[in-house]
Amino acid sequence: MTMRYHTLNDLYVSLLRDLYSAEQQLLIALPVMAQSAVTPKLKEGFELHLTQTQEHVKRLEKIFSGLGESPLGKVSGAMLGLVREGNEIITGNEPGIVRDAALIMAAQRVEHLEIASYGTAATYAGLLGEEKAAKLLETTLKEEEETDQQLTVVASAINPKAV
Repeated sequence: MTMRYHTLNDLYVSLLRDLYSAEQQLLIALPVMAQSAVTPKLKEGFELHLTQTQEHVKRLEKIFSGLGESPLGKVSGAMLGLVREGNEIITGNEPGIVRDAALIMAAQRVEHLEIASYGTAATYAGLLGEEKAAKLLETTLKEEEETDQQLTVVASAINPKAV
């Protein structure tokens, strides 16, 4: 199905719905990733990000409320694919340091999708005069960037051990 956007606002709302769907998928995936990790720092990182993700959902719901729009109506295909790949890593590999390295790889791919999406959404919000929404989206963007950086730190300890 072809998506048609007539205004930047249409594109913005569609992107917000995609983000809402992505965050909902992560609420399911992150506990599984945490349970599958053997490295305590990685497990802890996934658990922390689950708490942040719950806040991200609340922020998006606040934005939708302000717009008078529903957050429902879209499934994030990109996140669906990334979560599926993460599940394949978990089910296709024995627990251990190499699987943890693969989980970090999968998690960073998720973070990069979110960083790109939240950055774009914040820009659109600003252009549309949605200053409160832009600030909420920028807050989430910063948290996603910090999570990516934390994953890089954990990877620097895990990846050499996976060699």
